[in-house]
Amino acid sequence: MAVRRQTQSYLQGLFAQRGIAPRRQFGQNFLIDLNIHDLIMKSAELTPDDVVLEVGPGAGALTALMATQAAAVVAVDIDPAMVGLAREATAGMRNVRVLQADALSGKHTLNPEVLDNVRSGLAVAPSRRFKLVANLPYNVATPIIINLLVHPELCPALLVVTIQAELAERLRADPGTEAYGALSVLAQALTDVSLVRMLPPTVFWPRPQVDSAVVRLCPNPSKRAAIGNLPWFHAVVRQVFLHRRKNLRHAVHSLARERWTKPEADALLEDLGIPGNVRAEALNVEEFLALAQSVGERFQYDLKFA
Repeated sequence: MAVRRQTQSYLQGLFAQRGIAPRRQFGQNFLIDLNIHDLIMKSAELTPDDVVLEVGPGAGALTALMATQAAAVVAVDIDPAMVGLAREATAGMRNVRVLQADALSGKHTLNPEVLDNVRSGLAVAPSRRFKLVANLPYNVATPIIINLLVHPELCPALLVVTIQAELAERLRADPGTEAYGALSVLAQALTDVSLVRMLPPTVFWPRPQVDSAVVRLCPNPSKRAAIGNLPWFHAVVRQVFLHRRKNLRHAVHSLARERWTKPEADALLEDLGIPGNVRAEALNVEEFLALAQSVGERFQYDLKFA
């Protein structure tokens, strides 16, 4: 089936015809450079065994392209106007489901309806794989990525996403840099992160005020296995970075303030060879893994935040 390639002039005409406009509150910036669509498709390496989740399909340009290669595409958009356009762009494609829904159900939870649709596509054959491929709306990009990476059942085999350049920098940041934080640690502890390409505002309509990037995250099973208790690790990293402006001694003691003393927290850090007077962003991924394991063993992985 021929797929309509959506240029800026085409989208502007389509929107004018329907009496709609891009909505800033939903982070709607549409990719109009057809070469970037092709780059995303190449980076996603779609096959007839892949079930793709696309959050923020917009007018359905990438949705329709992916449907020509993947087993199934589940596209989710909160905006009913975009849902209508995406359904029109994929009309007749029986392997596409376009849902009108918020992909998130709370900040730390994915929408069960969305996950059920992904499961339905995966259940058809044991060989099927789950991938996230999307021009992610800026306002939900971080929670979508994190929630999928730490999901106990539906962590994607691959994530290829268009996101703000600032977020791409955070995913790849080195310890000791301003961009380094909980997202950096989680992404690097679980995946192999690579920058596919930086994108200027000119490849979008309307043009955002910031640069963007296409990023590829490939979850690494050996990395995930090395973490052990993933919910615990996630919680420890998140809690430590809540105190990132204070020294590590304070942050670690705060993990169980009522159950141990600061000298006891100091002793744990000393055993790990980690100075207590540094801040959280000084620790690399391996040190966070060791810290989470040591605290978990001390408290039998039993703290309120975990």
